[in-house]
Amino acid sequence: MGSSPLYSEMLGSGEPLLLLHGGFASLEPLRPLAVALSADFEVHMYERPGHGRTPDRPGPYSYDEMVLDALAFLDASGVGAAHVVGFSDGANIALMLALGHPSRVLSLTAISGNLDPGGFIGTVAEVDPEEEPPDWQGAERDDYDALSPDGPGHARTVIGKLRWLWVTEPHIPPSALSVVTAPTLVISGDRDTIRVDHSALIAASIPGAELCIVPGSTHGIIEERLDFVTFVVRDFLGSPVASSGHVR
Repeated sequence: MGSSPLYSEMLGSGEPLLLLHGGFASLEPLRPLAVALSADFEVHMYERPGHGRTPDRPGPYSYDEMVLDALAFLDASGVGAAHVVGFSDGANIALMLALGHPSRVLSLTAISGNLDPGGFIGTVAEVDPEEEPPDWQGAERDDYDALSPDGPGHARTVIGKLRWLWVTEPHIPPSALSVVTAPTLVISGDRDTIRVDHSALIAASIPGAELCIVPGSTHGIIEERLDFVTFVVRDFLGSPVASSGHVR
């Protein structure tokens, strides 16, 4: 999996499920969801380079490379195909997996993902990636400082690379999603940093996709509405369509 070993964990038993975290985050914000899903699934999850306990790699980030890492992780884990649940950057990776590698995706759950930088609201879409990155504070930064093998001083490098990624990628044409065959659930908050109409566009572009806009929630939707999001995801994954691995 490239030049950096990826920190990974596996929970539970059952059909394999790949859980993909967001940008500038570790597995910790997704752990309660992972534990809940592990009651029914064998949950596989890892931390990308520069995130959590995985050291960073030289050079910029790209979603294409992240997809290759996901495929390599599945291969190394002996998983041919999995239900894929992704949040934020993880949702973008999940969308690209379902689009480019359909045989590896049994079902797709995309939480707060975007097809292009225009899917963002406000300051995220307007940031100048050439500017010096801010000294990001908050729970994500505390998590980074506590876990990163690169040390707290590397955080601004990671933030700078992520800012560049977010304003230049991804570029997934909505029309391209018409070939996605995996049963799909799209989730976002009504106060998300992803525009509600953009989430609706993603769902409308995938045959048979379901859409869930969660009221009163932001991009912190999983922490804010954990019980509800867990219920919706488990209900979808337990449906006959998702269980069959194809849209009927």
